[in-house]
Amino acid sequence: MEPAPLAPKIADFYMTQSVFSEPNDLVGYYPDLPADPTALAGIVRNLLVHRLEGELFDYRIPPDRLRDDAETRYVDDILRLITGRDGAPLTSPRRLDDRFVGICRDFALLHCSFLRHAGVPARIRSGFADYFGDTGFHFDHVVCEYWDERHGWRLADPQLADPSAAGSLGVDFDHMDVPRDRFLVAGAAWRSIRAGEADPNTFGLPPEEGGLVGEWFVAGNVRLDLAMINKVEPLLWDIWGPEVTDGERLAAEDCELYDRAAALTVGDVPFEAASALFTGNDALRTPRTVLTRPVYGSPREVLLRG
Repeated sequence: MEPAPLAPKIADFYMTQSVFSEPNDLVGYYPDLPADPTALAGIVRNLLVHRLEGELFDYRIPPDRLRDDAETRYVDDILRLITGRDGAPLTSPRRLDDRFVGICRDFALLHCSFLRHAGVPARIRSGFADYFGDTGFHFDHVVCEYWDERHGWRLADPQLADPSAAGSLGVDFDHMDVPRDRFLVAGAAWRSIRAGEADPNTFGLPPEEGGLVGEWFVAGNVRLDLAMINKVEPLLWDIWGPEVTDGERLAAEDCELYDRAAALTVGDVPFEAASALFTGNDALRTPRTVLTRPVYGSPREVLLRG
């Protein structure tokens, strides 16, 4: 059975670029793009390389590329780096040396930008994937969620559009329809932990990526996912709101706030309620100035674009 049509207000919201996904002066590269979501995921995959994929592709990522590309928040800046290294149309696959070196958020955000330009409602989602290892660990991850008129909201992981990447992980599902029990949106993970159904120490970043796990980490992802639902799509290490660090426990009132946010970000997201909670709560709403704790560099405050 086909889903009910997406309400026009919601469709328009998610077809419109955000401050982060807007190509701005690089939009001249977009007319060559196809409209098909699967084809767009493949194009994204051929423009980017994940900073942890050097071994997979037998490629030594230059250290300066790792450092410099990592702090690129906005799609127009990502595209500026890509087209500055190779000015060919975006439909032309790039050599590894000419790709943007990013993470899951960058793959998902660029895919989202392409989809919105094609008139497909899209948003990115923060959560946890179990397909990056076979140990029962849920890896911090971001994917793209897009509207399919026949099936409703679907999760797409453009990182898996390369058969080498998907094959190395033993992925046996369609990367354009990631099962929701293989990628848990942050709210679903939070609710599972709060119900005592999941171990909080199996959610986050494994030791080789920093070893950050636990309820506090999942809470941060709930806040981030709510922002992304509202088309605020910052770097994953941009921080705001109640700050709890590794090993600390959240205050009861903070847990209650994340309970409310989680309830609005799972399943069929109630758009009006999720928007009202985000915009009306100082602890959840993303301020213009955030604290960023980059992988390469020292913590600092950053003023986001208005």
